[in-house]
Amino acid sequence: MFVSDNTVKSAKHYFSDRLKGVFSEREIRMMFQLSLQKRLNLSAPDLLLSDALKLSESDLLFFRSVVKRLLDNEPFQYIYGETEFYGLRLKTDRRALIPRPETEELVDWIVASRHSDKPVIVDLCSGSGCIALALKSKIPAASVTGLDISEEALELSQENAQVNALDVRFEKLDVLTDDLPFGNDTLDVIVSNPPYVLENEKIGMQAHVLSHEPHLALFVKDNAPLVFYDRIARQAAVKLKREGWLYFEINEQYGNEMTGLLHRYGFEEVELKQDLQGKNRMIRGRKK
Repeated sequence: MFVSDNTVKSAKHYFSDRLKGVFSEREIRMMFQLSLQKRLNLSAPDLLLSDALKLSESDLLFFRSVVKRLLDNEPFQYIYGETEFYGLRLKTDRRALIPRPETEELVDWIVASRHSDKPVIVDLCSGSGCIALALKSKIPAASVTGLDISEEALELSQENAQVNALDVRFEKLDVLTDDLPFGNDTLDVIVSNPPYVLENEKIGMQAHVLSHEPHLALFVKDNAPLVFYDRIARQAAVKLKREGWLYFEINEQYGNEMTGLLHRYGFEEVELKQDLQGKNRMIRGRKK
């Protein structure tokens, strides 16, 4: 319980006491500061002088709720309702996966490569829209479309487009059964971060991911680890322009297999790239 003075300082102690041993001191401090800043609409400088501020009963209930949800393994990004991705503020909730730092590296690879002044880009399995929106923000002349099977994820991605005032089209598509709704030889870049976590990898995953993030966007069957990649690469070989590029985020276990898959569909200059953790996390290839 909070101490009787109901100040920000006492709320901070409550936050720390309940969450220590579950999160690091740095994580607890960051989550409390962000929650406080959003709840009380404080500026960053105001935070430094906030310890003596009085909290209302409603405020106290809010912080108790945040702590309870964190102890129930709910990701802080869902509780907070937004996250930063490649310079954008994106809404986050259970409708889509939380954007990851390694996916920022994939976006950066595409942006740095500058394949065309006005590229036509398609993002498959778009989720929150993070890849499509980040690319549009850095390549304003690009025509960008995001496609996903989940109507809930599409709603979230459209909201994120509106929040960031970015002109990206999001549409429903089941990449495993539907053909890409574009003409042959019309796309400059196809990028995808599809489901790639094997069912047997659930054992080692964190509870907050398993309990709260959408499994549809995470998992593939153990006997078909590359099912999405195979289907996408097959279509990319037709839909990409001559010398267009295909980019993937991948399961680190399958770097060699992915290299072989892209070669099998006729892609050249196939490059496997490690993320900042030294894991084989990205791959690209150029259409002949």
